[in-house]
Amino acid sequence: MKNKNLFMKSIKLKDLGSIEYKKAWDLQEELLQKGLNVKSLRFKNPEAFADRTIDNYLLLCTHPHVYTLGKSGSIDNLLVNQDQMEKLGVQFYKTNRGGDITYHGPGQLVAYPVLDLEQYETDLNKYMRNLEEVVILTLKEFGIESGRLEGSTGVWLDPGVVGKERKICAMGVRSSRWITLHGLALNMNADLQFFNFIIPCGINDKAVTSMEKELGAKVDEGKVAEIFKTKFEEVFSSVLV
Repeated sequence: MKNKNLFMKSIKLKDLGSIEYKKAWDLQEELLQKGLNVKSLRFKNPEAFADRTIDNYLLLCTHPHVYTLGKSGSIDNLLVNQDQMEKLGVQFYKTNRGGDITYHGPGQLVAYPVLDLEQYETDLNKYMRNLEEVVILTLKEFGIESGRLEGSTGVWLDPGVVGKERKICAMGVRSSRWITLHGLALNMNADLQFFNFIIPCGINDKAVTSMEKELGAKVDEGKVAEIFKTKFEEVFSSVLV
């Protein structure tokens, strides 16, 4: 396996633990800027900077309670005002990612890949499907069958059963010159009541669920993260370092 890893792309793994949303976002923007600077140097002087590499990252974390709204989302999907959010202990941010409104909080596995897709494949749709595949494979290890819902991003349970569809993982991404930002949030032991104060992802006729709810018991969040990392390596044909 070590010999095989020599020929695989490496992704720097950063476990941020519990971190305030804006701090994680700022870190992503900082890593993005480093990558963009390298691309700019290569463009201006290809020969001098041909061997300058762009590092890839996978940031894993959890956040204190927070609602985030995508750039194309509607503020009307936030069903509480500032005073109510303060009582709930929830922050709110408008972001530059795709998608609508979602919730992050304790009991979630949040993953932010900062990848240069020019090292992989310059296809944002395929990238998002790959992220979904990582989660689908992770859930399968816990006996949870999941899949994709046509016309919607993220990972769903019973996606083909009208009236029973429920989302277990939300996604929203952005890319700049093929470097990715933002990512996904998998509900492990998340407190689902916080989804009652928004219209999750702008979809008002489908439920949200968690691994805990589906299995009837809390899951080992560390174990989920370890399996997620293994599946990420498999799907992206990379090694986390």
